[in-house]
Amino acid sequence: MPADVAVVVITRDRGRELMRTRERLVALPERPEVVVVDNGSRDGTPERVAERFPGVRVLAQDRDRGASARTAGVLAAAAPYVAFCDDDSWWEPGALGRAADLLDEHPDVALLAARITLGPDAVEPTCEAMEASPLGGRDGLPGPRVLGFVACGAVVRRRAYLATGGFEPRWGVGGEEQPLAAELADRGWELCYVRELLAHHRPSSQRDAAARRVAETRNALWFAWLRRPARSVARVTARELRRAAREPGRWAGVLAAARGLPWVLRSRRVAGARVEHELRRLKLG
Repeated sequence: MPADVAVVVITRDRGRELMRTRERLVALPERPEVVVVDNGSRDGTPERVAERFPGVRVLAQDRDRGASARTAGVLAAAAPYVAFCDDDSWWEPGALGRAADLLDEHPDVALLAARITLGPDAVEPTCEAMEASPLGGRDGLPGPRVLGFVACGAVVRRRAYLATGGFEPRWGVGGEEQPLAAELADRGWELCYVRELLAHHRPSSQRDAAARRVAETRNALWFAWLRRPARSVARVTARELRRAAREPGRWAGVLAAARGLPWVLRSRRVAGARVEHELRRLKLG
């Protein structure tokens, strides 16, 4: 019987890597529905997927919609739970079935963050930080409470995700997880890190590291300006300015954030006291 988890994969101009990922997803014992959302590829990716995997659903976007393209996949999926995947990542056999069981058992949990390997002996540093989360856990939760995640190793409750509106289209890819995590928590949902859930990530050589740093800087500032109280806004802004002084390539992110100020001022809505308290406990400004 198929798992109650669908897999949503976003991709752009990485047809060869996507083919390898798709092979691994097809082989999963849970036999999940897989929805590929193509972010305006110019290398013929949608056509290649359709030719090689005629049963796969491919949603071709007219342009690069960044992380928000995942929402199109979530809307298209029928399962109550959705696992995110990138074209250079995949899930360990059995992980999705276990995630579905845990979400069935814990109706107050909206998101499970998995342990993500970067190689045979390497783990994504964010996962190590989540495992040591100072937020602890409440009796009965499947793992430590967290206020963030890595998108390519996360399983979400579909209705909770859609109720938030999903990933904000302006954020692109790079630090897009924080506002979604905060919004879920602000709505009363729990987010947990579950070490036994395993995903694998082999970062693509086609990544634009400089562009990603720009997005991360811009998004860190936007999140603070949109959701944090004045003191935290000042601390985060000062921190990002210091980082830009050390890494001049990040100044483009600061300028991009500043250009978004009219939108920020129109949209600013400070998170609740619980979320702000936990962000400070996590030393996020």
